[in-house]
Amino acid sequence: MLNRRDYLRSAGLFATGMLGLNRYLAADDAIQTARVGKLKVDPAGILDLPPGFEYHIFSRTGEVMDDGLRVPGLHDGMIAMPGHKGMVTLIRNHEVSFEQPELSAFGENYELLDRIDRRALYDPGKESGPACGGTTTLLYDTQRRELREHFLSLAGTLTNCAGGPTPWGTWLSCEENVERAGPRAVHDHGYVFEVNKTQRAGLSPPVPCRAMGRFRHEAVAVDPRTGIVYQTEDMEDGLLYRFVPDAPGRLQKGGRLEALCLRDRRAACVRNWADDPGPETKIGEKHATGWVPIENVESPNDDLRFQGHLEKGATQFARAEGIWYDEGIIYWACTTGGVKQYGQIWKYQPSPLEGQAGEEQSPGELQLLVESNDNRILQNADNLTVAPWGDLVVCEDSAQRDHLVGITPSGECYRLARNALNDSELTGSTFSADGSTLFLNIQNPGITVAITGNWPV
Repeated sequence: MLNRRDYLRSAGLFATGMLGLNRYLAADDAIQTARVGKLKVDPAGILDLPPGFEYHIFSRTGEVMDDGLRVPGLHDGMIAMPGHKGMVTLIRNHEVSFEQPELSAFGENYELLDRIDRRALYDPGKESGPACGGTTTLLYDTQRRELREHFLSLAGTLTNCAGGPTPWGTWLSCEENVERAGPRAVHDHGYVFEVNKTQRAGLSPPVPCRAMGRFRHEAVAVDPRTGIVYQTEDMEDGLLYRFVPDAPGRLQKGGRLEALCLRDRRAACVRNWADDPGPETKIGEKHATGWVPIENVESPNDDLRFQGHLEKGATQFARAEGIWYDEGIIYWACTTGGVKQYGQIWKYQPSPLEGQAGEEQSPGELQLLVESNDNRILQNADNLTVAPWGDLVVCEDSAQRDHLVGITPSGECYRLARNALNDSELTGSTFSADGSTLFLNIQNPGITVAITGNWPV
């Protein structure tokens, strides 16, 4: 068995494992049993898990939080950070928009809005009320398996989908919405916001990181070596961006925005759809990369992806969503990538001189690791993370009952969980620092679960 470091750097084995899809199906039972065991039907009809695993539900949509506000709905991207005295601090996104006050923290008629200082809202809105997205922070005791506290931590933003943790201990929350100031909104949307980690109820300053670009942000990953922030764009013709900060760890100080391109294929499209121009991108192929500058980053016309691809030769991806940094590698999921549009997983190896002069002499490297052409293996990959034992853990977001899918070092897929409740997507998978607990959301009706059991080693 490969160890964790070998796995994360073994693109060849990963690709080989994904080539034999028929072999996967024939050996499905053996793979599943070897990793965690076959999923058992949940008598409560919430979440099917392997034998010996349990879940605890907490922080449901509509519950009264410790700050007197309501738990917002549409739970999405999430991170677990170490807290004081063995606690876990969870920061969780809520993908709520203007027209969903019933899913906001403020009550269906905004009757709880006076509980906060309205200056802490990024967008107080006009007659229709404030933007209803944002984040909540939760304090969870993994030893006692109980929620200790939860409260609103970012307010007045819009459609907060995913995001990513920073090496300096904050959460970057992404707006997947580019509504302009107008009839409903006081301010433009489509930005990244930094949320402080805290164990005291209170709202983070709602300051957009404007230099990181205005587009339909999905998620981000930060390389702690360089402080560079990699950003996904959830569009079928979207790009993969990086933000090179002028001062690492201080995103408000500015920096430059760039988009990934292939050095051997200008304006490449790597979705692998049947009618896409250019050659198919093969699993396991390695492509030297470059980065093109993106200008006018405030993008009033939401056209950064057109500027990058058509004018400057950046590479198109098919709905890039979840992204994760681990041990020098960046991984991301493309929800509708592949011939059958069931999803792709990509790997990027940054240059030793990433973002610096001379980078072109030792370029980064892009590789397609996984492309599913069978929905029994993987369907519409979305949020992802790397598990403590080294496997990728991927949330599905399809039109069917979704799974939490593990991917082994050799590229074999197995199921860690199944949404038995409904057809809602699974979101926000993240592990506690001690590896004991996997936190996960069922987006609708909006519940968070803590899963424990005998994890693979």
